[in-house]
Order: sequence, then C-alpha cells, then structure tokens
Amino acid sequence: MPSIALANLSWSTPDGRSLFSNLAMSFGPERTGLVGRNGVGKTTLLKLITGELSPRSGTVSVSGTLEVLRQSVQVAMDETIADLFGVRDPLDLLSRAERGNATAHELADADWMLEARIAGALARAGLEATAETPLSRLSGGQRTRAAVAALIFREPDFLILDEPTNNVDRSGRQAVIDLLAGWQGGAIVVSHDRELLDTVDGIVEMTTLGATRYGGNWSRYRERKAVELAAAEHDLADAEKRIAHVNRSAQETVERKARKDRTGNKKAARGDMPRIIAGGLRRKAENTSGENARLAERMRTLAMEDVDAARQKIEILQPLAVTLAPTGLPVSRTVLRIDDVTAGYDPQKPVLRNLSLEIVGPERIAVTGPNGSGKTTLLSMLTGALQPFAGEVRVPVKSAMLDQRVSLLDPALTIRDNFQRLNPGADENASRAALARFMFRADAALQVAGTLSGGQMLRAGLACVLGGPEPPLLLILDEPTNHLDIDSISAVEAGIRAYDGALVVVSHDELFLEAIGITRRLELGVSSA
Repeated sequence: MPSIALANLSWSTPDGRSLFSNLAMSFGPERTGLVGRNGVGKTTLLKLITGELSPRSGTVSVSGTLEVLRQSVQVAMDETIADLFGVRDPLDLLSRAERGNATAHELADADWMLEARIAGALARAGLEATAETPLSRLSGGQRTRAAVAALIFREPDFLILDEPTNNVDRSGRQAVIDLLAGWQGGAIVVSHDRELLDTVDGIVEMTTLGATRYGGNWSRYRERKAVELAAAEHDLADAEKRIAHVNRSAQETVERKARKDRTGNKKAARGDMPRIIAGGLRRKAENTSGENARLAERMRTLAMEDVDAARQKIEILQPLAVTLAPTGLPVSRTVLRIDDVTAGYDPQKPVLRNLSLEIVGPERIAVTGPNGSGKTTLLSMLTGALQPFAGEVRVPVKSAMLDQRVSLLDPALTIRDNFQRLNPGADENASRAALARFMFRADAALQVAGTLSGGQMLRAGLACVLGGPEPPLLLILDEPTNHLDIDSISAVEAGIRAYDGALVVVSHDELFLEAIGITRRLELGVSSA
C-alpha cells in the first residue's frame, strides 16, 4: 500500500532556528490537511517529503508516486497542454503513425488510448481544450484547471498541494476543490482555504511543540478545538480557585499561629511555663511556621504554573475579539460614486467599460470575477492611482486601502510609530491600547513593520487604520486573506466585523466574505483584452 513515513525528522533554518525536531507521523491513502501558523514549517515539510530538501536528521520514506500541484502555472509562449501533461513525444509518435511514418518498433510502443485519456482528464477538470491548446491562451483559472487535468492524467499515489488556491480566481479555485473532493488516493494539502480543507479526511496541526492529528475535516477540527478551549478555560478557573484556596489556607495558618504565639507568650510572661520548655516550643513553632510557609509556596507555585499553562493555551485557541471606535457613518451618506466609467491601461483595450456603482451608508460590497476582469483596475481608481478614460469616480469621505503588501505601513518604523504616524492625535496610552486590541501588546507593539509575517502585517495595518479615534468611513481591501494562516484570517475577520463603516473587498474566499457580512456583490466580467 502506498505510504509516506516520517521518522525522527528534524529541520533547522540556515540561521540555526529549529522549525521542528523528532517529528514522527505517517500518511496513507487518505486526504490530509496540514495547518498551523505561518513560519511553523508546513511548506518545509512538504519539500522534505518531495525531496526538494534533505532533513537535518531523521528519514522520509515514500512508497508510491508523488505529484505536486503548484500554486501557479508558469508557461512559455510555445507551450501547450501536451507539454504540461508531458506527452509531446508520445503524441508526435501517434501523429507519425497516422501518416504511416512510424517504424514497427515505434508502433509497438504507441499508446493508442493516449488521446482518449487526455480528453477524459480535461473533461474531469472542466476544461474545454485539446492537447494542442497553447497555455498562453488560457486564463489563470483555466491554467489551474489544466494543471489539475495533468494530475488526473498521471494518477499519482499521492498529491502534494501547497496553498493551491492562492492567487487563483473562482473558476480555478473550484477546480482544485473538486479535484481534492473526488481524489481517491493520498493527498497532503497545506492551505488556509477552509472550503478546501472541508474536503479532507483528517487534519494535522503543526505547532512549535510538534504535530497533532485530528480525525475529520476542517469543520470537525474546529469543533474539537472549541472543546479544547472550553477545557482550557475550565482548567484556568480551577487553577485560579486553587491559588485562592492556598492563599486563604496560608492566611488562616498564619492567624492560628499568631493566636498560639500570643497565648504562649502570655504564659511565659506569667511564669506558668519553665524557660527551657518555652524555648523548645518557640523553636518548634518557628520550624512549623517555616514548613507551612514552604508548603504553601510550593502549592502556590504549582497552581500558578497551571494558570500560566491554561492562559497560554487560551491565548492560542481563543478567537480574537475587537472593539473599535464607531465611524458615525449615516445610512444616507454617499461614500462612493462611479458614473459610467471606462478605464484600463490601453485606451484601445479598456479593462472596464461603462461601469457605474454607488455605495450609500455602511454597505459591504464584494468585488468578484475571474482574473483579468478588472478588479485591480477598479481598486486603483478608488485610491486615485489610476484615472479613468471616461466617466467619473468620486470618494467624498475619508477612506483607507489595505493591499496584500499593506503598503500604507512604513516598513522601517515600529508598529507603534506607524500607528502614531497614521493617527497624529493619539498619545502613547491611546496607541498602546488600540494596538493591544489587535494582540500587539507590550514589546510586540515595538516590532519593526518590515520584520512582520504576512498575517502580522495585515493585522498591524488593520490596527493602525481602524484602531484610531476616527476610523475611515470607507475601507478598501484587496485579497486580504492571501498568504495568511488560518489564525490570522480569523483575526482579520474579527477586526472587520467590529468595523461599522462601508467596505469594498476583492476576494475569492467565500467563507471569508460570509464571515465579514457582505451585503452586496459587484460581479465583473472577463475583459476584452
């Protein structure tokens, strides 16, 4: 039976930082989602499995064939679907055989069912094309479907997928989801796409402490994590009760000793007790008092350790909840108006034609459509970076744009300094309080923006834009969940849910759009370019 086995696997970054050590797990013919925070080593683990990297120690044993679905399909101008499938030479042989130009030896090697198998794989991937179709003519989503078809054609024992739905339009994303949902072999998928992860048979969660396997799909995994959170909260309450009990008992012991000491001192003062006995009792009392204090301190230390452990677990498991200052946006206020706009980068081939849109009050608009349909063009107009060829764009209110790079942050400044730059009236206390609401507490607020991970960067951008005393009335987001781990997506969702202004967001993540309460959609068609 095909399998992948990891034994005592360890890996360190070039600067010596250990990502994981003594990792041991196995994968059979089931679909497994690999999740965990960015930087924990998920992609590195996939590269160790595929042989792109060699482990520092331990072994990777693979029984069966592997194929990798890349995030994007890079193509040359002359490449066709046949090249992607790796069947150019066998197809050429069939072509020569039809013309009568193949030798008897070549005819013996011919795969007469090849064309039918290619057509079947393309049909299963939902792509209307042939082996001769140039890849350069396909959209991004169609190229993803072509890559999916190539995997179906090769029928490997294991699929390896590393963030396969990043930067993919809805068509390509659905092709990947359908592929994994119907896959009968083994698969290991690293993804933050919760809809994709709902098609798997099990979840492996990687943390700095190792890896833990959970049976069932993403939804089942989240149910288990909710149970773990409830257990951690119960453990925290128990530990805090023990601390209170230890403190009360220690106080009661001190008070009892004080009463006994006062009685003994009175007897000694009256001369009711011989001096040698009084001295012995005093030493015994001191020893007992010291032992009681040490015992109480040990019990208090153990309880405090339990409290810290429970709080750390809760910090990891508990979803972020954010409270923001209200924008005060009236329901009748126009925040955006686009009148009969034609725009793009070449006047002869505009990307958007005759587009009109009006947003009034705290509406939440999702801009969707296949890659190339004009979503980025639209956002560029909203920010003033691009002027339309015809028509008018007006944004009569304070707005802010968060792109995937969060370019409004100065990478050379700390998060706190960025906050104060974008919110000039905020003092140190207000800045720290706002950043703490987005989990940048104490020294975390002093991290330099350029050193942050993608999830931290977007969370910092939200904190700086939304956490001030006067949040913008319109927030514009461009694919905010790309390259984020799932914990970061949850934090971003919490921040946006707490925002009461108007929202324009470009995203292919349907669960994200649902979570942030989208009220209307603008579906853009494929451009004529």
